[in-house]
Amino acid sequence: MAQAYPRTAAISPRVEVVASTGSTNADAVARASADPSAWPHLSLLLTHDQRAGRGRLDRSWTAPPGTSLAVSVVVRIGSIPPASRGWIPLVAGAAMTRAVSAQLHGSHSVGLKWPNDVLVDGGKICGILAEMVPGEDAVVIGSGINTSMSRADLPVATATSFAALGRVADDDRLLADYLVALDEQLAALAHGRAAEAGVRSEVEALCTTLGQRVQVSLPDGSQLVGHAQRLDDGGRLVVEVGGREIAVSAGDVVHVRGSGAD
Repeated sequence: MAQAYPRTAAISPRVEVVASTGSTNADAVARASADPSAWPHLSLLLTHDQRAGRGRLDRSWTAPPGTSLAVSVVVRIGSIPPASRGWIPLVAGAAMTRAVSAQLHGSHSVGLKWPNDVLVDGGKICGILAEMVPGEDAVVIGSGINTSMSRADLPVATATSFAALGRVADDDRLLADYLVALDEQLAALAHGRAAEAGVRSEVEALCTTLGQRVQVSLPDGSQLVGHAQRLDDGGRLVVEVGGREIAVSAGDVVHVRGSGAD
């Protein structure tokens, strides 16, 4: 089945396609940990039938078989300074944002919601989850892209898909574009801090969260509401709340309409 992805295979050293699985991320983490040499940089595992996908804040999600593309990419990060590794999920989101935008040829508004949700016309078309590989200088980056999901099958009103937009996704080109952009930005991170390497400006240019009033659900269950100001040197979202700036390293962000007082 990997032959169906010639563009992707020209970039990735390993393209493994499975008919169905619980989680491509769980599988890729396990395989890259058990046999590192068999899963070099940019190896990927993909399916159109993921039964137990996982997202941020330990959320689970499912999609009808054949309606979405789940792909997990193994990236080797030994050359990236530890201080810059917080940018890896954001870089992945930016790379996928560019790949999705290329599919839509400028006919829709495509942006990145911090840290790595890809939005089209404000609706979520792709979510991303990055996980460390135990015992390795490697990360598995999983993406779930809504491809042929009908409007009726979309899990929430704030989601969208290529089909809902009246488009047919070219999965092979989408993945190839994503891998090229991802690898370029990871290589840039290896050569310096995000700001100096141009990574921060790349992410900020795509991030529609900046400048918005946001509600952030934090991992401890608390929430904060304020204005998203910028990204700091570590890729954290800096939110102004009541005149005080708070740097958020992890959380679920909602863009809040209106401009009421915080």
